[in-house]
Amino acid sequence: MDQRSGQKRAVEYLYPPVDPFDQRMIDMGDGHKIYVEQCGRADGIPVLVLHGGPGGGCSPAMRRYFDPDVYRVVLFDQRGCGRSRPHASVSDNTTWHLVRDIETIRKALGINAFILFGGSWGATLALIYAISHPDRALHLVLRGVFLMTRSELDWFYGGGAGAFFPELWARFVAPIPPDERGNLIAAYHRRLFSGNLMEETRFGRVWANWENALASVHHDGPVGESPGEYARAFSRLENHYFHARGFLEEDGWILREKHRIRHLPAHIIQGRYDMICPPTSAWKLAEGWDSCHLNMIPLAGHALSEPGISAGLVRVMDSLRP
Repeated sequence: MDQRSGQKRAVEYLYPPVDPFDQRMIDMGDGHKIYVEQCGRADGIPVLVLHGGPGGGCSPAMRRYFDPDVYRVVLFDQRGCGRSRPHASVSDNTTWHLVRDIETIRKALGINAFILFGGSWGATLALIYAISHPDRALHLVLRGVFLMTRSELDWFYGGGAGAFFPELWARFVAPIPPDERGNLIAAYHRRLFSGNLMEETRFGRVWANWENALASVHHDGPVGESPGEYARAFSRLENHYFHARGFLEEDGWILREKHRIRHLPAHIIQGRYDMICPPTSAWKLAEGWDSCHLNMIPLAGHALSEPGISAGLVRVMDSLRP
């Protein structure tokens, strides 16, 4: 029992561990090979799991939000991360490459349409894919909504979140000279792509630690450091996407194009105290979307592993069963 929250641990809400019935690498034809796995029921309702980051990769725990007797769960590691190759590569790695990868995966698996299940950057990608291919989306289940806007990036990398965690913010800005702190995404970009592996890893750890420390409402300080190889890949990919504003043609593109998916049903599970992706984005997304149900979790932050977030997501997926 978590004594601070009075809730069960997140894992207690999940289905038992399950192994994939299919694992494969799909060659995308441009130097990238994407790891894909399937678990659950082979003829079940298809669900596509979209991990966060960019660069976070999938984990076995992500298989456990779905009734394995009902759902056919498809997970994949996006370009450059997890078991996909080449590792940490940003060559031919944009949002639109990922949208095309999803279409390639869908066709390779013989799936007509998915439930899209994603959090944080995974929610961003789910929305962009659905906007691009609305006929291939059955339902959107989103967590910790991120709309890839300048204001969201400014909040997290411009001092907004840092106002609540000044000691952690000081650690994040400390390695950057004062004259470069006006644009920390650009400053870290120069160092994460310096060509010096040791420097990239060192700055990758600092970048990843800033995000990890603020992920859960139950953390109040630094958490354990990520392995160097993971931190470098995660940070390079995330910074690459943020430096390019998600490769979207204009700020606010998702909200501008929301009309293309307004007919689709959606559920949003949002932590009230999400310091990484504040609730205002989820609110704006749900506003005027009659078939979108927004559930604010009172004592929760950003992480998928928050007890309230996990419970809410499992509850939604159980409610979608026939």
